[in-house]
Amino acid sequence: MTGFAFRFSGHVLQARPSGALHWPERDWLIVADLHLGKSERMARRGGALLPPYEVQATLERLEDEISATRPEVIVSLGDGFDDDAAGRALPDAICDRLHAMAHGRKWLWISGNHDPGPPCARMPGTNHAEVEDDLILRHEAASGPDISGHFHPCIRLGGARRRAFLIGRDHLILPAFGAYTGGLPVDSPALTSLVPAGLAVACADRAIPVPIMPRLRA
Repeated sequence: MTGFAFRFSGHVLQARPSGALHWPERDWLIVADLHLGKSERMARRGGALLPPYEVQATLERLEDEISATRPEVIVSLGDGFDDDAAGRALPDAICDRLHAMAHGRKWLWISGNHDPGPPCARMPGTNHAEVEDDLILRHEAASGPDISGHFHPCIRLGGARRRAFLIGRDHLILPAFGAYTGGLPVDSPALTSLVPAGLAVACADRAIPVPIMPRLRA
């Protein structure tokens, strides 16, 4: 799969078609909004009964990205789990799979609004409110320049809705990586207030850049 390389706040990054972000300078692989355990959480709370395959599908895609980029550090930008209970309910086999992916590298979990507490002790890695290494990595965009998730940006392209990176002057917002996640259009007010102009990168069989122009006021 062909990624799209771009500059953000002086750093060269790559938007991967999967929705993962590769930071070659740091050798980091960054994903947002895995929402592991969403089907379990919905069933537990009396919601729709979804096929419980989203964890496997999400982790398969993440394993592919780890194999392709060989990162030293994996960063989950919050909402790694659909809620704290969903994280605790994950089977041991899934925890073992996460440990295998984390073997020989660091794994940083950033807290999100769905999972404000630290991941359960069976998970690999360490928990952080945010991470700063020249750029600030957090769940929800605040004072930039920062890299975040939370909004699940998407864009319509070729008649289909595509997950999308949203790249502005101060904010880089990643698409949701999880299999059972919705999306917020890049032209919605919540996103145009953060990135009024810049670039969306749609996730398809390749990463496709689409210019985002500021709206003209009536």
